[in-house]
Amino acid sequence: MTTPWPIAIEDVLAARERLRPYLPPTPLRSYAALDAAAGARLLVKHENFQPTGSFKVRNGLSAMTALAPLRRARGVVAATRGNHGLGLAWAGRALGAPVTVCVPLGNNPEKNEALRGLGVRLVESGRDYDESVGVAERLVREEGLHLVHSTNDASVVAGAGTLALELLEQEPAIEALVFSVGGGSQAVGALTVARALRPGLPVYAVQAAGASAIHDAWHLGAPVSKPSADTFADGLATRNTYPFTFGALREGLAGFVTVTDAEIAAAVLLVLRATHTLVEGAGAAGLAGCLGLRRALAGKTVGIVLSGANIDRTTLARVLNGEI
Repeated sequence: MTTPWPIAIEDVLAARERLRPYLPPTPLRSYAALDAAAGARLLVKHENFQPTGSFKVRNGLSAMTALAPLRRARGVVAATRGNHGLGLAWAGRALGAPVTVCVPLGNNPEKNEALRGLGVRLVESGRDYDESVGVAERLVREEGLHLVHSTNDASVVAGAGTLALELLEQEPAIEALVFSVGGGSQAVGALTVARALRPGLPVYAVQAAGASAIHDAWHLGAPVSKPSADTFADGLATRNTYPFTFGALREGLAGFVTVTDAEIAAAVLLVLRATHTLVEGAGAAGLAGCLGLRRALAGKTVGIVLSGANIDRTTLARVLNGEI
């Protein structure tokens, strides 16, 4: 039975028009050292160059610009480990809308600092991302705020789809795409674009081995919930499947692999050496996945995304010192 698709290509095209006045296209580049490591021609989409250091500014701006002005003026709320909140905060500042962001206790202090710097009301509560979602939902009930979920939101996923739309326009010869998955907005956005513009283009997904609920559910064919999410790649630290994206992932992906924290850390170092740019764990997971998908991708032209640069100093030091 075919799963109802969560968004259409028209949603992605509309999101691109809403984003166009605010965000220029990010570069697509190649690096010989990455090609050699992967055994394929890798084309790297530099979302780590976005104004918030992450692709999720697309998601936040898409969601915010899709709201009616009066609804937006009443305020929005989101749960995040950092990048989704930063994207929404940046959009809120650009559009003059109040933003509340819920983060778990012990969240990355540098991301918290950046959120406060963008003028949000920061609520620190819950032991992980999934519990912070519950806090955001409570504020919706108590204060009448509009929830912008990082995954279960059509405008969010459409915003993420603009990334793949740009990528395929920049290089029509792409033969495969590889995306890291926390909730699945990048991958489902790309699957939507590929279905419409490049039918048959294989799209692969990568998840952290310590936070593998969606990967495990994909292989099992049914939703999975985990008691914890254990990875230094905080953008991938989710422990549930999400109803808005899971069906499309299940139906559309050509393959789904996991990578260990050590493999992600090695990819962070490889990016630093090859591109001389910073990337956080979640942002390097797609590259780590390419190394695990070497046989399937051998010799192909493959699009990958450096999806975020927001690695804190303590974590970067651990990566540089070989402690992960």
